[in-house]
Amino acid sequence: MQALVYDPDTDHGLRRGEVPRPEPGTSQVLVGVAATSLNFGELAFLSHNAAPGAVAGWDASGTVLAAAADGSGPPVGARVVTFGWSGAWAQERVVDTGELALLPDTVEFGAAAALPVAGVTALRAVRRLGAVVGRRVLITGASGGVGRFAVQIAARAGAHVIAAVGRPGRGEGLRELGAAEVVAGLNDMGEPVDGAIDQVGGRLLSDVLNVTRPGGLVLSVGMASLQSTTIDFEQARLRAGGVRIESFVVGPGFGADLPYLVSLLAAGLLDPQIGWRSSWDRAGEAAAALLGRRVRGKVVLEVKP
Repeated sequence: MQALVYDPDTDHGLRRGEVPRPEPGTSQVLVGVAATSLNFGELAFLSHNAAPGAVAGWDASGTVLAAAADGSGPPVGARVVTFGWSGAWAQERVVDTGELALLPDTVEFGAAAALPVAGVTALRAVRRLGAVVGRRVLITGASGGVGRFAVQIAARAGAHVIAAVGRPGRGEGLRELGAAEVVAGLNDMGEPVDGAIDQVGGRLLSDVLNVTRPGGLVLSVGMASLQSTTIDFEQARLRAGGVRIESFVVGPGFGADLPYLVSLLAAGLLDPQIGWRSSWDRAGEAAAALLGRRVRGKVVLEVKP
C-alpha cells in the first residue's frame, strides 16, 4: 500500500512510498483511511520520533476493513475517526478499539480527521483548569489547531477567553469562535487571568506566569516556539505568588472523549477550523505551510489511491 514515509533527505521529511499493509492485533481494527491530518508537533519532532522509512501520523478517519478479533470495537463498514501515535499517514492503518469513535453519516471524513489530537488535547486541557465559568482564561498559540478548539471549548464552558496570537493577522476568526479578547502578545493584557493554556513555550511561558493571578493554574501544553523556558522563580514569587504551573500530557484512551467531540461536530457546535485541505500528494507543501505558521487551524489531507 501507499503511505507517507519519513525520509530525512526530503523537504520536511515526507515522501510517498510503498509499505507493507499493517496487521491488526487482537483488539485492533484495520481501517481504510479516507483523510488524515498534520499536527505541528508530529512534524517538528518527526526526526526524533520516527526512523527512516517509518509511517508516522496521529489522526485519521475512514472505514473499518476488518473488525477486531476479540469482538471489541465496530464492525466492518463502520465509519470511524481514529487516533494512534503512528500509522495514520497511509492508505490503511491499524488502531486500538479504545482509540476511536463512530462517525454519523452527516460528519464527513475530512472534518473528523481534524479532531483527535488537537480536539482531545484542547478538551482535556480546559477540563484540567477546573471550573472556568466566569473566569478569565488565556490561550496562547490560539491561531493553531489546538488553540482554535480550546477557544471554542472554553467559551462553551462559560469562560471569558483571551486568545493570544503571534501577530494580528493570525487572530482572524477567533472572536467568531468565542474569544472575548484577541491580543497579539501579552503587553496589553490589562487584568490578570485565572488560568492559562500555553502552547508556545520559551519566553512566552515565563511571561504567562506573570499575568496569572495568585492561585491560578498555567498548563504548559506545547512548545511551538521550539525554545526552552527559563523561569526566574524569585521574580515569579514576587509578581505572581502562588501560581501553579504544570506540564500537560494528553494521555491515552481517546475513545473516551472522541464521541463527545464528534457529537458537537455533528450538531454544528464545533468548527474544525480547517485552514488547509488538499490531496496528500501536496503533503510537502502543507507541511511547509504549517511549520511556517501560514495555516490558521488544521491541515487535512485526503488520502488517494
